[in-house]
Formats: sequence, structure tokens, C-alpha cells
Amino acid sequence: MTSLTSDSGNRFELLVQSVTDYAIYMLDPSGSVISWNAGACRFKGYEADEIIGQHFSRFYTQEDQAKGMPARALATAEREGRFEAEGWRVRKDGTCFWANVVIDPIRDPQGRLLGFAKVTKDLTERRAAQEALRKSEERFRLLVESISDYAIYMLDPVGTITSWNPGAERFKGYKAHEILGENFARFYSDEDRLAGLPSRALHTAEREGRFEAEGWRIRKDGSRFWANVVIDPIRDPDHGHLLGFAKITRDLTERREAQRALDDARDAIIQSQKMDAIGKLTGGVAHDFNNLLAVIVGSLDLARQRMANGADISRYLDNAMAAAERGATLTQRMLAFARRQELKLQSVDCIGLVRGMAELLQSTIGASVAIETRFPLALAPAHADPAQLELALLNLAVNARDAMPDGGRISIEASEIFVAEEAPPGLSPGRYICLSVVDEGEGMDAATLERAREPFFTTKGVGKGTGLGLSMVHGFAQQCGGALDIISAPGLGTTVSLWLPVSQAQPAEEHIPSLDLRDSAPVPLVILAVDDDNLVLMNTAGMLEDLGHTVFQASNAADALRMLEEANVDLVVTDHAMPGMTGAQLADMIEQNHPGLPVIIITGFAELPPHASRRLRLDKPFKQAELARAVMEASHDASSGRLIRFTAPFDHD
Repeated sequence: MTSLTSDSGNRFELLVQSVTDYAIYMLDPSGSVISWNAGACRFKGYEADEIIGQHFSRFYTQEDQAKGMPARALATAEREGRFEAEGWRVRKDGTCFWANVVIDPIRDPQGRLLGFAKVTKDLTERRAAQEALRKSEERFRLLVESISDYAIYMLDPVGTITSWNPGAERFKGYKAHEILGENFARFYSDEDRLAGLPSRALHTAEREGRFEAEGWRIRKDGSRFWANVVIDPIRDPDHGHLLGFAKITRDLTERREAQRALDDARDAIIQSQKMDAIGKLTGGVAHDFNNLLAVIVGSLDLARQRMANGADISRYLDNAMAAAERGATLTQRMLAFARRQELKLQSVDCIGLVRGMAELLQSTIGASVAIETRFPLALAPAHADPAQLELALLNLAVNARDAMPDGGRISIEASEIFVAEEAPPGLSPGRYICLSVVDEGEGMDAATLERAREPFFTTKGVGKGTGLGLSMVHGFAQQCGGALDIISAPGLGTTVSLWLPVSQAQPAEEHIPSLDLRDSAPVPLVILAVDDDNLVLMNTAGMLEDLGHTVFQASNAADALRMLEEANVDLVVTDHAMPGMTGAQLADMIEQNHPGLPVIIITGFAELPPHASRRLRLDKPFKQAELARAVMEASHDASSGRLIRFTAPFDHD
């Protein structure tokens, strides 16, 4: 038995001596050290022969020794059977470490105190980490509490508020004790709560890792503010379990109001600019049309006076017709400027087109200006409307001539250019035909060049130009998918370049169907003419009657439909822009109720609804020959091929 006890004691001693992470040693009843292990040597810095026999109080700081803490620790262990505490302890070299200390009393079988077993663990690193964490949390708390421009607070997984900062108090109006424990949904309006926005925000943040939105939020006093809200989920770093949410709210009411004020101011400026542009447009239109009307009214007045005396009035009628045709040209230019001119886009041989209009160009420009062309041997076709392209080139040539009052030379050049990413303004990358009109004239300064494309802006004298030429060319180029480029400087002349996309198809053969009204007498038809303008209606009806047709008139679409129900007609000629029901809508109703009945739509607009583009149209203003051609085409294209005579009279109430 003695041998077993001795062996057991030796093993225990070996075990204690081998432990280096804990200081394990014995004290006698007075507190003197009577044993020492390797861990104690490592922690305290004392070898066994240096410390055995010394009182353990030397491991305490002077402050703790003065407070009697060593004696109190032994008394507590003896009285209560155990003492445990944490605190600073002192090494041999005078440095301190944070220790966890456990002291247990050792008694013999009879209960007499033999001494104490003392176990010490160095927790300095753990305490440093805890202290660093505490300081970090404290800094974060101070940071959050010092922020007043943002509401920063925490929510639990179901949206209950668990923290509150001064910014939240300032925005929302709640004190911390008033809001902690409440659900954050109270900050939403009744409509948003009924729509489920609060729970949707949390679910989005949990699912996607973030939620951000702007919207109205409600303060304690019931007032609203415009907020930017960001919600981020907070998860357990070890297992990823959702712990709650961090919510940051910013009051953007002032910024939103400032942005709205800025937008209103910008809209007001834009509206002012629009009104200024409209003023210039209407002023220019009124000026030019007043000039034309003066010619028309004056010529017709003179014609009426001379006709009463039996004199020849053809000269005055020619003057009135010329002025009316100039008005029609001005209208076409305005439509082109507004990019509402109907274009018949096709492949155009630019070289052939320019050569074909050479005589027209020279006769228009006059003998004092020479015209030369510079073209490559071969040039890809352009995607454009040939008639409008001729008009555009003629406009540019006239402008070039006017820039050289003493005569000079105009060059018309063409080339194919591939435009890359660094394209001129308004052009997409691709292949283009560049048609340029170059003059040797006075050129333009920067201020004039800046305004050159403006409608009704002209440097010519009063009555010598409408100011719509370049505007028309600019609008035409953009409708074709191209652009207009102007290069000019005082004394160096001007180069105006028309960029047109390269066509993917072959140039179309120009074919203008001829119709000789004298050789092909039209078959008399019964025609219903519809127009809300009585003067226009009377004029259209007069032209048709003069062609030998029977014409009945309706001043609106409803009357026209009623008349068609009462009797049969061969053709309907209707204006497009009418109140209540447009001409295109009337044509749809006629097609539905009277299949096969042809309809001609007369319009002063360039564009008809997409579904009406298949119908025969006649553009205002028109001459009798154009109206006759349209009537003949409509009667030949009628699907039934029948010419139905009028059999029942109309009621002309």
C-alpha cells in the first residue's frame, strides 16, 4: 500500500511539474510558497530555489498588498472552500500580467488546514483582446451617437428596434425610451404598411444582402419627410445565423425640394426658350406669308377690276399662282425643318442626280458663277429621297451664289467615308456618302456659324430669303439618318457637307408615270367630298365638277357616314384633319361598312397614322391635274372594279 501511494504521489508530482500553461504551486497556512512548477516559473519568472519559502504576496501589486488582498484571498479560501478572482499580478522583472487565480484549501482527514493549492493562468492576451473589443465598441457607440445627420439604429430579426442614435431622434422625433421595443413599421405610411413594404424590405435585405430605397417616412408628430433608407443584415460570423438588421436613414427632404425647384426652373427656362423659338417661327412665317398674300390679294383684286372692263387678266392670275406656289414651297421647307416632310427613301445615284440637274443649277445660279463637280470614278448609292435631295442641293447652291455677289466658283464634291466611333455629331458609325457644296465667298464668323441652322435666321437683306434653306437641309439630312456639317471662316469661304447613309440596295430607276388628262377622258363618277372647311370643300368640289363628276358635300365625318348609308357612291375624297373623327378614321369606318369603296385622303400634314399609310393620299396644296390623277388611280385601284352610280338623293339640311 505504501508503495502504491508513493508511486501515485510521484505520478501526480510529475503531472503538475509538466504543466506549463498554468502556474500550480502550494502555500503553507501562512502563505509561504512550498512548491513550484514549470508553469509558475514561466509566468512569474522565478526559479524554484528563488521563490520557495517566500510569501506569495510578492506577486501582488503594491496597491493590492496595501489593501490586504493576499490575506483576504487566503481567508476567503479557508472560510468558503474556494477563492477565485482576476487581477494584475507582478513578475520577477516587475512587469504585470492579468491573471485568473484560484485558491483551494488543503486539509487532512481530520479537517486541519495544511495549506493551499494555488492555480494561476495568464490571461493578458485574452484581456487585451477583450479590451480592444471594448474600446472598439465604445468608439463605434460614440461614433453612432455623435452622428446627427443619419438615423442609425438596430433591428432584431422581426423588425423590433433595439438601438437608437441622436440622428434617429432628430429625424423621427422619438426619444430612445419611447421607441425601443417598437416595430420599425410605424415609420411607414398607412398605404405602405398595407402594401407590405416594411416586411418586404427586411426580406429583401435578408435574401439579397442589402435593401435600399427612397420614399416618404412618418415622424412622431405625423409629418412626412423624404428618406433614403439602407438596410443590411447582421449575421453570426461563425454560423451565419441572422441576428438582426442595421438600418441607416437619411432625410433628403431639403435635397428633394431643391431638386424639384431646380427642375421647375429648368422647365421654365426650356418653356421660355420654346416660346421664344415659337415667336421667331410664327413671326417669320407671318412675314413671309404676308408678302405672298399681298401678291395674291393684289393680283386678284386687279384681275377682278380689269375683268369688269373686259381687259386681259392672265398676267395677274399668273402672279397670284406664282405666289401661291411659293407659299407651297415655303410650307414644304417648314415641314422639312420640323422633320415632318414625308420622304420616299430609296437608293440614289448621287453622281447621276447632280449631273441630271446641272442645267437647272446653272440656270438658277446665273452666268456669273461657275459650277464644277469633283466626283470619284465610282460611288456607292446613298439612302435618300431624290426629289428632296435635289431641292437641298439647289438650296445650298443658291446660298453659295448669294455669298459671292461679284461671282466666283462653286464646287460640288462627293466621296464615300467610313465613320468610326469618333463620329461627327449626329452620326452613328457606318458608311456615308458625303456631298459637299463649296464656295469662295465671304465666309461666316463663329457667331453666324452658330446660328446658321436656326429657322428664319438669314444674313441676306429683307425680302431676299426666308432663312429656312439650311434649316430645311438640316431636317432632311436627319430624316435620312445623316447629318449636316458646316465649315466656314471669314474670307475663306464655306463648305456645307450633307452626310447620307450608304444604301444597301441598288439605285432605283426613275420612273414617273405619265397621265395625259386630255387624251384619257375620265369616266364620270359620283364622288362624296368631305371637309370641315367650307372654302376648301367648295374649291375641291368645284375642281371635281369641272372634271365632269357628280359631287356631293359633307362638312364632317358623321354626315359623310350618314350619306353613305342612304346611297351608293363611287369614291370618297376626304380631308384628314377634321374635328371629332379624322379622315383616316373615316376611311377605316368606310372600309368596315362599305368594303371596296375607294377613299382618297387629302392632308396638309406630312404624316398619317401608320395603318393609313397604305391608302391613296393627296397633299395640299394641289392643282386640278393632281386631283384628277388621284381620282383616276383610285377608281382603277378599286377592288370591286365597279363604278356605282348615285341613285338616291342626299338630304342637304
